[in-house]
Amino acid sequence: MKPVGLAPTHGMARDIPGIPVTCRDQAWERSRLEWRVGDPGDPATLVENFLARHGLPVGDLSGPSLAGLAHEVCGAALFVSAAGGAAMIGGCLGAPSPAPAVPDVVVVVYEHTANVRLQEPAGGDLGRTVGAWRLGPWRPSWSPSRHAEAVQAVREAIARGDVYQVNMVGHAAAEYHGDPLPALRRVTRLPGARYAGILQGDGWAVGCASPETLLEVRGGHAVTRPIKGTAPATETGRVELLASPKERAEHIMIVDLQRNDLSHVAVTGTVRVPELFAVRRWADLWQAESEVSARLRPGTGLAEVLRAICPGGSVTGAPKFAALREIAALEPVGRGASMGALGWIGPDGIDLGLTIRTVVADGRRLHVWAGGGITIDSDPAAEVAEAAAKAAPVRAALHGLI
Repeated sequence: MKPVGLAPTHGMARDIPGIPVTCRDQAWERSRLEWRVGDPGDPATLVENFLARHGLPVGDLSGPSLAGLAHEVCGAALFVSAAGGAAMIGGCLGAPSPAPAVPDVVVVVYEHTANVRLQEPAGGDLGRTVGAWRLGPWRPSWSPSRHAEAVQAVREAIARGDVYQVNMVGHAAAEYHGDPLPALRRVTRLPGARYAGILQGDGWAVGCASPETLLEVRGGHAVTRPIKGTAPATETGRVELLASPKERAEHIMIVDLQRNDLSHVAVTGTVRVPELFAVRRWADLWQAESEVSARLRPGTGLAEVLRAICPGGSVTGAPKFAALREIAALEPVGRGASMGALGWIGPDGIDLGLTIRTVVADGRRLHVWAGGGITIDSDPAAEVAEAAAKAAPVRAALHGLI
């Protein structure tokens, strides 16, 4: 655990996904907490207690707002890695991250200030060199054939009755020369990126272009919007996605999982699905999204909600603990900053995106992850192609092609 105090070199909150427009150019870092797997303490409890100490009363989210902010604090950024989310519930952590510079949990508290401070954000240099932007060849953590073998292994696990669905994720990395932040900002401008932004630290940066809501809490209501089901963004692709029994079955399984997750923190009888299998566009893909909502039980704090919802069901599978075991056995490298959470906690609520379509820059390389949900009806070659299609717009943005 690494708390960082009132360091003036820490930067503005401008790039944090979900931050209110009124805070973008006025909020500066006040303090941060960093936690890594292996550090002492329960990460969910540490997050809740750290925010409470800085004037964000997140011990009871069932009320109308997080009233009672202290001093000039306006809110906080929260990041949770895939392993951090698994650690919160005692699930299998998976292989080590290929980008170990990034902590597994980061909380950054911001305050409003009238003083204009021009220092670069923490971690701004990333160990980078001066010169034109160059990005080397992508080196995947597994080959297409190995990816297909993992899909087949999941299908066999489903046939045995071990799981119903597992999300398989691949990783690729490329060395870079120059400043990676403009490349990460190009990623955040991809169409459909509701959770568009960048979080930085000491020698690392996470760039997010996610369309998926992992958790939103407003006025005592919690919402999650799982995305599952993908097709090319053509009229034919839309028709095929709507008509696909495989994509719909995959989607419904995750909706049911998310309903169950929210039920652990909900007032009995309040879990609802206001929207089911709505088709929306991200970059050049159609994706199916649903909304699951619930009223939180009185006295439910942030730690309890994080344990209920993390890691996100759409990137694990069902049942969640069994899916995490399959992921740990089959994926050759960890998911790092991907398949986790990133967003904003403020006086009017919580808004966290699931870190799909997410890039990490460390001192030498860029890292990208992509995958998809595997069911008994999955075709291995089609699943490999789907993961490539999801990664393609991100890679193109990093190369400056879009």
